[in-house]
Amino acid sequence: MKLFLPQTQLEEWALEDKADVKDGVLVVTGETGVYPVVPAVHIVQLVTGEDTNRLVSKVKTEEQLESLGAEQMADSVLLGETAYEVVPGYVAEVPSPSDASSEDSKAGSETDLLAAFLLNKMG
Repeated sequence: MKLFLPQTQLEEWALEDKADVKDGVLVVTGETGVYPVVPAVHIVQLVTGEDTNRLVSKVKTEEQLESLGAEQMADSVLLGETAYEVVPGYVAEVPSPSDASSEDSKAGSETDLLAAFLLNKMG
């Protein structure tokens, strides 16, 4: 399961010693597991031009933006003559509860707790 984590939320968690991104992974205080993250943006609205690529409301990684020929500058993404307002952050990859085997219920419950923690904080 992939979750988008806004940079502002991660900064808040880091200040509160709840979680932090280090060396491309999300480290949650008190958890043994680490979760891979990649830089990404949530495209929230069209500023100018036409949304011919249907990017509004989507989350795109830096790699995906690069493959489209888009350029990110702070809280904006430019794609040709089109400009979007974005929220910078990361995409975290956490196993979904169905990925956890029944034999490994502890890991499954940790994953459930992480997903609930992240979703609750974002809500």
